Amino acid sequence: MTTAPTPHPHLPWISYLCLGSSMALVGSYVGLSKVLVLVFPVFLLAWLRFGIAAVAMAGWVKRPPTEGPLSRHDRWLLFAESFFGNFLFSVCMLYGVSLSSALAAGVIMAALPGVVALLSWLFLRERIALRVAAGIACAVGGIALVSASKHGGDAGSLWGNLLLLGAVTCEASYVVIGKKLTGNVSPKRISALINLWGLALVTPFGLWQAWSFDFGTVAAGSWWLLLFYSIAASMVTVWLWMTGLKHVPAASAGVFTVLLPVSAAAVGVLLLGERFSTAQAAAFALALAGVVLATWPARPAAALAQAPNA
Repeated sequence: MTTAPTPHPHLPWISYLCLGSSMALVGSYVGLSKVLVLVFPVFLLAWLRFGIAAVAMAGWVKRPPTEGPLSRHDRWLLFAESFFGNFLFSVCMLYGVSLSSALAAGVIMAALPGVVALLSWLFLRERIALRVAAGIACAVGGIALVSASKHGGDAGSLWGNLLLLGAVTCEASYVVIGKKLTGNVSPKRISALINLWGLALVTPFGLWQAWSFDFGTVAAGSWWLLLFYSIAASMVTVWLWMTGLKHVPAASAGVFTVLLPVSAAAVGVLLLGERFSTAQAAAFALALAGVVLATWPARPAAALAQAPNA
């Protein structure tokens, strides 16, 4: 006798590995971008990133024979995915990190699951469970604590933290929009097309800053770090995330965002020499508690009760 499929079947571990690797890489380049914004102006850095990735992904743009032509709806989704997830995210994240720290970025990025839940409530009419609401409250508390600490209480850091919160909102929009795209477009082609949109959007600003920039002052190590940042941010992380998201529900994928703040903070402490103050350690613990609460898998009965209205 065969049994009926359950609402939440076991999912392939390769998808989980893709999602986890993607978020760990995002956290690492969020931390390392602190070094790059000391060398390159923000818009020039974003322009170089998209340009390098466009060359690396040139072979991914062409539509495969198994994929249908893009509809007008898909084209708008690709533009929105790039505008929020590439262009605005890069600008907010790079300016935010330049005014704050990798540790602060890790704490604030931990709000991502909560922001995804809020956007799902606003735009997809999904209910917010009490546990998720508690996770959002923890994330807000962590952000407030790191902003009020002696290392984050100056005006520059406060502006930086606000920009990082804007980057979280952009990344959450990217998660929600990306789930719709994976049903019609391959992960590789999504990566290439949204990168081209990002390149088009930032090119006027990048050329403006490139005009007065002295490229001869950039050390070889910075060019290698830029290459890693470009390939990781525009190519590898997007492909990994879209590949995993294709076979994993968006709510389940949110579990893996815990690796983003952990890796960002690890880069700040291990590679950039940043140190935890007591307030920052408490803020990070509170933020991670918020991630666990917001992403802990619900019981099957509870999950069915929280499903969006048909």
